[in-house]
Amino acid sequence: MFEKLQSLAKRRQALAAAAVVVTATVVAATHAPADEGLAAADITPEFVAETAAELGIAASDWTTGKILLDFVEPEDGEGGSEEEIAALVAQLDAMPGVQVEPAGFYSESEHLYRLSASASTWDRIDDDLLANDLLELAEPEILYALPKTAAAVVDYEPKKGERVEVNDPMFKLQWHMEQIHAPEAWTSQRGDGVVVAVIDTGVAWKDGSGVKKLPDLEQTKFTKGESFINGGLPDGLDDHAHGSHVAGTIAQSTNNGIGGVGVAYESTIMPLKVLSGDGRGSVPGIGNAIRYAADNGAQVINMSLGGPLPSRVLAKAIEYAHSKGVTTVCAAGNESRSRVGYPAANKHSIAVSATNYDRGLTFYSNWGKDIDVAAPGGDTRNDRNGDGHPDGVLQNTIKIQRPMENDYLWFQGTSMASPHAAGVAALIVGEGITNPDEVERIMKETAVHPDGKKWDKKFGAGIIDAQAAVSNAHADYAPERGGLTFLFGLFALGGIGLASARGRSKMFGLLGLGAAAAVASGAFGFAPLAYGFAGLTGAFGSALWMSAALPFAAALIGLSFKPARPVLAGLALGYAAMLAHGALVLPTLLSGVPGGEFADRLWLAGNAIAALWLASRISKK
Repeated sequence: MFEKLQSLAKRRQALAAAAVVVTATVVAATHAPADEGLAAADITPEFVAETAAELGIAASDWTTGKILLDFVEPEDGEGGSEEEIAALVAQLDAMPGVQVEPAGFYSESEHLYRLSASASTWDRIDDDLLANDLLELAEPEILYALPKTAAAVVDYEPKKGERVEVNDPMFKLQWHMEQIHAPEAWTSQRGDGVVVAVIDTGVAWKDGSGVKKLPDLEQTKFTKGESFINGGLPDGLDDHAHGSHVAGTIAQSTNNGIGGVGVAYESTIMPLKVLSGDGRGSVPGIGNAIRYAADNGAQVINMSLGGPLPSRVLAKAIEYAHSKGVTTVCAAGNESRSRVGYPAANKHSIAVSATNYDRGLTFYSNWGKDIDVAAPGGDTRNDRNGDGHPDGVLQNTIKIQRPMENDYLWFQGTSMASPHAAGVAALIVGEGITNPDEVERIMKETAVHPDGKKWDKKFGAGIIDAQAAVSNAHADYAPERGGLTFLFGLFALGGIGLASARGRSKMFGLLGLGAAAAVASGAFGFAPLAYGFAGLTGAFGSALWMSAALPFAAALIGLSFKPARPVLAGLALGYAAMLAHGALVLPTLLSGVPGGEFADRLWLAGNAIAALWLASRISKK
């Protein structure tokens, strides 16, 4: 009889092994990245010129007249040497009428320079010189700006005595927070520990020379800001109003008895100033700010800025941030055209269109094939909810270009929609989902389309839903982990409980049933609890926690106690499934494992195999 059971167990193992492969393929395909935006490699000067022609705009209106020179990176194996690059830069700079200067913050490490020349000099620049193998690309220095209609403003003097559940008196006027179900999301997640970089006109986050901190940012957490424009305010401070308003939507102080609320109000804002007081800035400063954010702990970037022309320099910066685990959210643009602006249309950017109070697309919002989701952008021309005030997005900010004064202002624009989505991204990251592809997937899968469609060019996947995104951040994975646990049980234990009962023919049925129950308890109980504990303690990104160390440590402690062995096998089994699922899906990027996403997957897969081996060995004791 025992031999028959062994044969049955082997057949189950073979079937389970095949099922594991099929399940793994399905899971991996389900979570495959689906971002089809314009990649850096696809952006050429010819493509930029064609884009300008298609839009019927003069490229000169969106460029500075200077050329960006992006040289190869010798340390990354792209060829050349530091000395050769320096010699070529010096050769160009020595030409009459030509000036070559570092293009900002990361010029030295990224070998990015700005070339200026008089009109009469351009023809004398040797084409062969610019075709040098050391030069990866040369493109016009493009200007980006605030979307055109973003500055629609209405002042509001709050009425005394107005109160809502979170005690912020203007919350009842922030219909946009209700549209995305932010209050419901706050019951379990408010973004604590997540850093959101606001790349904009700056933020009035502290008192400075000619700047006063906003009262409704008093309890908001900040990390030190930086400025990436010449002659502007230092430390990421705001001299316009736009950036402060955007930061307020993300993390305005909430439940503090004044003003309004923010989507992820316990998150930390990183103020990065790339636009001047007139709302304009060039690509090098924006690209430098993106890299700075990625290198200094930001997990989400919001860019409520843009223009009609793409930049390869900027696209490379976004791809760099993505490789560092940063989710980038961008405004689609306010030109009412069926084409998304840049950088929103770039690969690895979440492009956000704007909705009004009635959940329709606003009159100004861009739309098109690159739209990912929609979010409240407001319409200050109407009062459709009948509250006596315009249906814009209401936040505390400085008065327009008057940084010593502040007010509660209604703005409208995709600039206002984007930070709602960035706030929801911060809530998802707060749940331990740090892989930007997974953040985007969850945001899209939980969005609600006004017309019940899966996707269209106006709303993308639909209007973001903070509550659904938070509640599904881990629930989406539970069935997949459970299925892998069951299949691993059949594969590693030769039939649940059967191997543990070997040699006990008289008591086989009882012991087998008891072993099966204990294995199931460990597999479906202890490992999920460990995962939940990781979420509560912020250990998601720990390479040690996301390894086979815990089941091995438990085995060393409890293996000598025979009744505990099925439970220990179950614990190892559950951990194996959790780690294998992580290797397939990679919701969380790991700290302490060099080499990026690929290395993280190898780490998780290797430890999953180790935990599975441990479960099999324990079951044979």
